Amino acid sequence: MRTARASRIGLVFGLLISGLTAAAAGGTDNAQEENLGTLPPMLNPVFSKGRLHIAYVTQKRSRFSVLVDGQLGPEYDDIMNGGLVFIPAGKGVAYVAKQGSRPGETGKEVKWLVVLNGQPGAGYDDIMNGTLVFSPDGKRVAYAARKGKKWLVVLDGHPEPEYDDIMKGTPVFSPDGKRVAYAARKLAHWLVVLDGRPGPEYNVIMAGTPVFSPDGTRVAYAARKGGKWFVVLDDHPEPEYDAIMAGMPIFSPDGRRIAYAAAKGEKWLVVLDGQPGPEYDDIMKGTPLFSPDGTRCVYCAKKGEKWLVVLDGQLGPEYDDIMKGTPLFSPDGKHVAYAAWKGEKWLVVLDSHPEPEYDDIMKGTPLFSPDGTRVAYAARKGEKWLAVLDGRPEPEYDNIMKGTPVFSPDGKRCAYAAEKGENWLVVLDDHPEPEYDAIMAGTPVFSPDGKRCAYCARKAGHWFVVLDGHPGPEHAAIMTGTPIFSPDGKRCAYCAKKGEKWFIVLDGQTGRQYDGIIGLSFHPDGVLEGLTIRSDALYRVKQGP
Repeated sequence: MRTARASRIGLVFGLLISGLTAAAAGGTDNAQEENLGTLPPMLNPVFSKGRLHIAYVTQKRSRFSVLVDGQLGPEYDDIMNGGLVFIPAGKGVAYVAKQGSRPGETGKEVKWLVVLNGQPGAGYDDIMNGTLVFSPDGKRVAYAARKGKKWLVVLDGHPEPEYDDIMKGTPVFSPDGKRVAYAARKLAHWLVVLDGRPGPEYNVIMAGTPVFSPDGTRVAYAARKGGKWFVVLDDHPEPEYDAIMAGMPIFSPDGRRIAYAAAKGEKWLVVLDGQPGPEYDDIMKGTPLFSPDGTRCVYCAKKGEKWLVVLDGQLGPEYDDIMKGTPLFSPDGKHVAYAAWKGEKWLVVLDSHPEPEYDDIMKGTPLFSPDGTRVAYAARKGEKWLAVLDGRPEPEYDNIMKGTPVFSPDGKRCAYAAEKGENWLVVLDDHPEPEYDAIMAGTPVFSPDGKRCAYCARKAGHWFVVLDGHPGPEHAAIMTGTPIFSPDGKRCAYCAKKGEKWFIVLDGQTGRQYDGIIGLSFHPDGVLEGLTIRSDALYRVKQGP
């Protein structure tokens, strides 16, 4: 059976007091603290998006409970490992629990149930691990449960019809949350149930399907009948092929178009909007893909020993290889870029025009600016690395940090971290900043308006934040994921360590001491909020704009 039983892992001590924890020593501030309660020993902690909320399992003798931001829930015989999740859109917490007889009790059935915000649902003989899902708005919930020897989907608390199995990875909600689909087995055959209506039976439904279009109006899946595979789009089977590539089909962002790669004998082709394209020896995984506006489609195809990019039906030049993760569209859909290997050299091809050749192109590049008007990548020339910005090579360095270059949100500015000898520096808008012993991964970062830039640097064993070119106070450590900017870009905050304590630094002012910080984030109104730990107690800290 596909279900995974709850597996108990060891107590988690010190997890929060690691690289992702923090708070401050002895400063004065106007922060408001709320004591959320004492932190007991934890099992399987999970965090909300932004890490401003924490939920975890705690054990008291042979009983288990879930605490959410320090608030204790009801006791159960077990909590399923991997079954504790935060509900989207800040709607709360859900988990899968086991309730049965206590020591000395007899005749009480052992049941598994879903607990939503502390409220237990109906009990079942099993709940399939990994199937507890919510609609994107957090208003709807579904999961697969076993009742006797049969499996069924429970949708918004209501059991659907019983089947012999439910495919793991389903049910799935449409992006608007209005529709739900899952794959179920009836004896030896599989079928897709869409909005409560069972579809035709097939031998196999491909894992990873069904999929909804981004607007939720269309649904597609890949199925096998006999020895042939085909895509079923809006209840209509498409032509048969010998195979459908995993991860297919895909919809365009506007939901109007659909594409997938299929095998026909020893050849592969792309089917776009129901029309089969030319046959090739292979189609690269991860392609085809659509432009953000859905009007364009691109994929990589193998022809003999060569690879080429097919853009809107037009064949590009042949190369020895195309880098995985490329091609990619610019955010406005007007430009396409990819990295290609030719002989012993790598080059970037931008809008079908090959750029100069290099010895290597860094993975994760090229990348476009958010407005789509600029492109950057990192390349190796001999033993040296350089950034290429808008076709113009920058000075050579010993290395370029992975994850850079980065563009500002308005696309007007660009920054990257480079190694020069034994030192590292940030190059901002073509201007090298001072050299340091190290630059922290994940930095530099721009403010939302693009006017400000910050990064973490180390010198002589001490870390500090460089904000708009000015180095700040020295600390023993800076928390990963910081510094961060307020939505208007006027304020900057980060978490730093001094001795054994951590603290929040906001606009250069240090806050109070903590033993750990779980998360730090600005709200849209500019309020800074952090979830912190002091003396085994959990605190929510807020500071106004």
